[in-house]
Amino acid sequence: MRAQGLRLLQIWVPDTTRPGFAEEARRSALAVNRSLHAAEDQAFIDSISEGLSEKE
Repeated sequence: MRAQGLRLLQIWVPDTTRPGFAEEARRSALAVNRSLHAAEDQAFIDSISEGLSEKE
């Protein structure tokens, strides 16, 4: 792959199988939803996500 001009990129992501993950994800989502900026934040996410999940 390096010969093709690519390099390895390694990132850490949450372990969704860890006990308590779902509860923490829910807690975080509710906190974001209750934010004074929730509508503004959602509009931003919607704008950058446009077309990503649409089926042709």
